[in-house]
Parts: sequence; C-alpha cells; structure tokens
Amino acid sequence: MSDLAPSDYERLVESLRYCVLVHDAATKDILWANRAASELLEFTVEELKPLKAPDMSSPAKRYRRSVGRRWLQEAVDNGAAVIEWAYRAKSGREVLTEAIAIRVELSARTVVMVQFRDIEQETSMRRDLTRTEADLTRTEARLAAFLRNMAEGILVLDDDSRITYASEAASDLLKVPVASLVGERFTEFCRAGQSRESVRRALRLTTAGGGSQSLRYEVELTAEERRWHAGSCQHIGIENDLSGHLLLFHDVTEHVRTEQEHERDSQYLNYLARYNAMGDMAMAIAHELAQPLAAATNFIAGTQSRLDDGRSGHDEVSWGLGEARKQIDRANQIVRSLREYVTQLEESQQIVDLNDIVDECAYFIDIRARQRGVHVEYLRAQDTVAVVCERVLTGQVILNLCFNAIDEMAEWPAADRIVTVRTDITETEGVVRVEDHGKGLSHIPDGRIFDGAFTSKSTGHGIGLALSHRIISRQGGTLSARENDPHGAVFTFTLPADPNR
Repeated sequence: MSDLAPSDYERLVESLRYCVLVHDAATKDILWANRAASELLEFTVEELKPLKAPDMSSPAKRYRRSVGRRWLQEAVDNGAAVIEWAYRAKSGREVLTEAIAIRVELSARTVVMVQFRDIEQETSMRRDLTRTEADLTRTEARLAAFLRNMAEGILVLDDDSRITYASEAASDLLKVPVASLVGERFTEFCRAGQSRESVRRALRLTTAGGGSQSLRYEVELTAEERRWHAGSCQHIGIENDLSGHLLLFHDVTEHVRTEQEHERDSQYLNYLARYNAMGDMAMAIAHELAQPLAAATNFIAGTQSRLDDGRSGHDEVSWGLGEARKQIDRANQIVRSLREYVTQLEESQQIVDLNDIVDECAYFIDIRARQRGVHVEYLRAQDTVAVVCERVLTGQVILNLCFNAIDEMAEWPAADRIVTVRTDITETEGVVRVEDHGKGLSHIPDGRIFDGAFTSKSTGHGIGLALSHRIISRQGGTLSARENDPHGAVFTFTLPADPNR
C-alpha cells in the first residue's frame, strides 16, 4: 500500500467504527483518539489528553487507576493485553467495553494502542439469554415434576390407536412400563365390546374435527383385574414430532362401583317399597275379593240346584250365570288393578302431576278406608302440581302415609274418623299433605320416626316410613311430620317442581 499518502492513513483510521486511544508506553498519558472514541466518550482529543483513569473511568473498585495502568503495562511487557473496562463519558454515562491494548513501536516512541467497543447491549442480551435459559430450565423441571406427580395419565395415539407417547402416570394406571407402551395399540388394553368402540368412536370424532370428546371405558390390566377410566380425547398437532390424539384419563373405578352399588340399592329399595305396598294392600284386597267371589259362588250354586231339580227355566239360568259373571269380572278387575299397580317397572324420573298420582292411589286408599269406616277427603290443588319424580315410587309413599293415617283413625269414634289428603304447588316444589286427628306424634321418640326402628302398629314392621323417607330424599325432596291442631299428625312431603312450567 505504498501508493497511500499519510493523509490517507489518517482518513482510514478516522473512519474506523472501533474506538482507538493511543497512550504513551512510559507515562500512560493519552496522546491521541480517533473520532469514534471521541464520540463515544463525548470528549474532544484535546480534552482527552490531560485526563487520567479516574476522570474517564467508572468509580467502581475494579476500574481504579492502578488496575488500568497494570493492564497497559502488561501490553507494554507482553505485546498485548485484553480487559473489560467501564469508561465514563463526559456526561457521566458509563459505557462497558471490551478493550485490547497493543504495544506499537513508532519511529519517535513506543506507544500502547487501545482498541475498544461498546458491549453493553451484548452483555445485556447475554444476561437476558442466560436468564431465559434459566427460566426455561426451571420451567422444564417444574413441568417434569408436575407430570411425574399428576394422577391423570397422558397418551398420544395415532389414528390406528397406537401409542406414540405415554406419561409416567399413564404407565402407572395401565401397569405397563412407558417403553413397553409406545407402539402398542391402546384399544387392546380396553375390554372387548363397548369400551373399545367408545375409544374408536372418540378417535373418529376428533379426527373429523369434533373438538374434545369425553369417554369412559373399562381396561383389563390382568385376567383378574379390571379398572374403569374416564377422560377426554382431542386432536393435537405440535410441529411434526408430536401429533395425533391426546388422551387425558384418570381412574374412576371407585366412582363406578359406587354408582353400581347405588343402582343395586335403588333396585332393592324399589323391591322393598313395592312389596311393602303389596303387604299393606293384601288384607284390603282379600276382603274386596271375598264379596264378589262369594256372590258368584252362590249364584252358580243356585243355578246348579235349579238345573238339577228341573225347576229352572232358560231365563233364570241365564240371569244367574250373568250375575255370577258380573261378580267374577269385578274380582278380575280388582286383581288386575293390583297387578298393574305393583308390577309397573318404570323407575326413571319424569314430569308428573301429583294430582294424577293421588287419583291413581285413591282406589286402594278408599278400599282400606271403607273397611275401617274412615272417610277420606281429597283436597286437590286447582292448578296442575307438576313435579319431577318417579311416578310409581311416589305413589307408594302416598299409599303408605294414607294407610298409616287410616289405621290410626280406625281406633277413634266414628264421627272423628276423617283423613285429609291435600296437594299444593309453590314456585319451587309440589306438596302432598296427609292429615289425621289421632293421638299425634308425642309418643314417638325424637328422631326415630323415619329410622325404620319404630312402629306403633301391632302388626307393623317399622320400615314403611323409613322407605318413604328414602324414596322422597333420593328424588331431591323432603318428608317431615308435625303435630296437627288440636290433635293428630300431619305428614308432608315435597318434590322439586317442573323447572319449565
């Protein structure tokens, strides 16, 4: 580069983006600065020349003058030295720099040329990056701990239900190591039939864009052990290495067993309630059947006698047989009514008018009342008493309460033998009240009226009120008892009103 003039070298140096300071090797005084250094430090060359380290460096201990001179001297002795130095600009702003000092032999003297650049932004970025990496590491550790300790299992399945990812919790729930799960078809773990089809259907729906699908299925862990799982399935796509169907599931075996026990309990409760009602109605029906059957027997016997002695004409025989047929039809109607009522199998809740249930029960209530010489008043609400209930079981509660009231009043003088059945409706519930004017409730120990352990009847078994209480409570209603005025008892039950009325 011999064709460059001295002024060209000066112009090149002035154009450098790197900052340059030139120090005397012996005294360490500043001899010269390029434009980049002057602009960064906000001093002119003339202003820089008399400055010492305390005048243009950070006051921090690590940037004191002795440290700076030792660094420059190291460059003089060894040819070069590198340091991170915090300069202080004329305005007081501190600038963190990366600086390298190089010994240069000039024709007139030996100097130390210091080249430095602002690294504040880079340092800040490094700190941010380090902090971000630390945050990511911490988040990853927390997420891993969370996944290890969560009870819900996580599986990723492909469209063929093969497992492409399994969490530790999923491994624990299926009792298979994670490594052995991957690649297996998940439906093979499910019990054949409805459980497998439930999983396949969820996969089909999520593939078709059906959003999240809830499902419950039974898995066969061993030949002897089966468990129930419930969860949700949705389609996911995370870049290219994790896509398919995300299945989140947890063990609900105990919940399912509780449901099954509740169902068995409900069936047993229904069984007890029906046959309790049959027992209460048996004597009344027997009495009702005795009359038409006896009459039919007499009509047939009389007709047979007339036929035997030849005294009877065709019209008399026809009349006798016709009357006998009427009595037998009446007996059949009584038996049919009993059978239809007791053998109904409906158990599902529905919207029912309590007035209709009272009307259905009135036939049996009146039979019992006639036998005991009791008058029953029916005071039905004018409006429809629409409630949500199980029709047959609710009717059995009405029968039980009315039978108890009739039996109680049968022991009182004829003029007092009155039982009242009322229906009513409020904004939130339907109400049935059965009132008598007997001895009341004072003779019953507190808290034992609905526990199944108390009865005042000589032939009672004490479960009628307990069953009634359970039937009403199970349907979200209440059954209570209080004293009547001036004497007697009032039994009241409520059921949730139809919310759409």
